[in-house]
Amino acid sequence: MLKEAHHEAEERMKGAIESLEEDLGGVRTGRASPALVEKLSVEYYGLPTPLIQLATISVPEARMLMIRPYDATSLRSIERAIQASDLGLTPNNDGKAIRLNLPPLTEERRHDLVKLVHNRLEEARVAVRNVRRDWIKDLREFEHEKLISEDELQEGEENLQNLTDKYIELVNEVGVRKEKEIMEV
Repeated sequence: MLKEAHHEAEERMKGAIESLEEDLGGVRTGRASPALVEKLSVEYYGLPTPLIQLATISVPEARMLMIRPYDATSLRSIERAIQASDLGLTPNNDGKAIRLNLPPLTEERRHDLVKLVHNRLEEARVAVRNVRRDWIKDLREFEHEKLISEDELQEGEENLQNLTDKYIELVNEVGVRKEKEIMEV
């Protein structure tokens, strides 16, 4: 029973890390990355649709993204969605594709992005701690219902704390990596 609880808690913590990495993929760094725009919501036939489902996104140059829609009629909608987003990029539409030139980040903008990354890191840490809290509560219920002994409860809490420490450290490593990427000139 303890192994199952430990395994399930670890799976949920892994999910928090994966979610964090996916979330940070959309944070702009000095290089062009399709992750920057692929989740952008575009109004397509009256429905909000992720850009990745409407177009191919490529990186022809280090500071440029090219978006080629599958349906040429969606070009205007994609352009509007990019302009309305908080990316701060101006789309160049040539009638067949949209080019996004990514200007170099200013020092002030880099610091703002680092603050944003720190907020997202804290959210991930809270998610990991919430998993720990939920499982400790469940373990205590198991002990209360006499499904596990007091010693097993103690052991389970220690293992859970070690697991939590491991995943908090992983969150910190992801943050250091992303911060280094952002501050790289």
